[in-house]
Amino acid sequence: MAYSLPLAAFYLKEFSKMQLYSTQKQSKEVSFQQAIFQGLPPDNGLYVPKQVPTLPASFFDNIESLSLPEIAIEVTKALLGDEIPEADLERCVRTAINFDAPVKKLDEQVYVQELFHGPTLAFKDFGARFMAQLMGYWQTKQATDASATQTQDIHILVATSGDTGGAVAQGFYQVPGIKVVVLYPAGKVSPIQEKQFSTLGENVTAIAIDGTFDDCQKLVKQAFLNDELRNQLPLSSANSINISRLIPQSFYYFYAYAQLKHLGKKLVFTVPSGNLGNLCGGLLAQQMGLPVHGFVSATNKNNVFPQFLQSGEFTPHPSFATISNAMDVGNPSNFARIKEWLGDDYQAFEGKITGKYYNDEETKETIKKVFAHSQYVLDPHSAIGYRATQEYLANKDDDIVGVFLSTAHPAKFLEVVEQTIGQKLPIPEKLQEVMDNPNKNLTMSNSFEEFKAYLMKAFAEA
Repeated sequence: MAYSLPLAAFYLKEFSKMQLYSTQKQSKEVSFQQAIFQGLPPDNGLYVPKQVPTLPASFFDNIESLSLPEIAIEVTKALLGDEIPEADLERCVRTAINFDAPVKKLDEQVYVQELFHGPTLAFKDFGARFMAQLMGYWQTKQATDASATQTQDIHILVATSGDTGGAVAQGFYQVPGIKVVVLYPAGKVSPIQEKQFSTLGENVTAIAIDGTFDDCQKLVKQAFLNDELRNQLPLSSANSINISRLIPQSFYYFYAYAQLKHLGKKLVFTVPSGNLGNLCGGLLAQQMGLPVHGFVSATNKNNVFPQFLQSGEFTPHPSFATISNAMDVGNPSNFARIKEWLGDDYQAFEGKITGKYYNDEETKETIKKVFAHSQYVLDPHSAIGYRATQEYLANKDDDIVGVFLSTAHPAKFLEVVEQTIGQKLPIPEKLQEVMDNPNKNLTMSNSFEEFKAYLMKAFAEA
């Protein structure tokens, strides 16, 4: 869609280049390009935008006429300014966001936004593909620069509790100049999830860690803070600690509003929450002007954030294994970004974010109930989102509607879902293709010295 001259002029006048600072405030400010490749600041904080632009009223006046890629392009242009030439940016975004995120009505007040229509059938496709396109663009640009004598491969380190690994691995698969190392807790991801990142090979290495997701995440952070590795090996991260993952996770909030704007009602988003990156995407959209009435952060037994919202005490703990494994996070990293935006005083969160959490039995009960009522099949994460939405809306006025994010296709959790609803599920072709491929994973303890030695050896052989 071509915008009028006033809106184009607004972009040129207001946005030149995104600057980011660390939540620890001990590192220098960087550009978006520097932040995406560094992953973490040297002071072990997280990068956040120094200034978040507010989109003009004209954007929201016409948003219902825009497609998801068109919305994504305008949001990205507003944030990144002229850091990437407009034509290149549009190409990157359209290549990355080439699938839909439809909103469907389940009852008068509850809607579901399906975020699982990408290549790996999980919402992580938004962030991973966007990041892969931008990093690939800059790597190719550097390699073709006449002044560049040698371009080193970038090594992407990513910890996954489920869907992130597949999305990142397939997003970066065969991208020139980039190698990917996926760390995941052995035996704690679903077999289908494991297949999506452990069967690729080539520039993707999967390592099963003897431990939890938190152990995997700790190894990634230790690698970034190790001077010897940083000096010899160009490292970056594709977890939601990387700012480039959060930007595309704002796109679908705008798109949900575009699809429901005609209702003329207040929107509350329920976000299945693990490392809190998805929630940060929503908060970013809200800061840019999206009219959001509130958020519900819904999780499983790993309820560190909901407990904080109730008591003001943030008490990390070792993660517990559940059937909604992508939310098995006992120390969510993105809490630092949320505090930066909303403040340290938990009372400042009141009215903005509500916390809910449920155990495995309650999750299964919800899957079964919704299927019996509407024949709609939920995966365990989406079931938690649905239940939290219903509870939040109880006794609320009918001028509020709830949209819960369905973060993964139910077939990715085949055994749990089929046992719960008592029926076989058809397996989408995208998943069936990887089922018979052999795993090519390595195994490793949760020792940082062992992981460091592996990275140094891999670098020496490159």
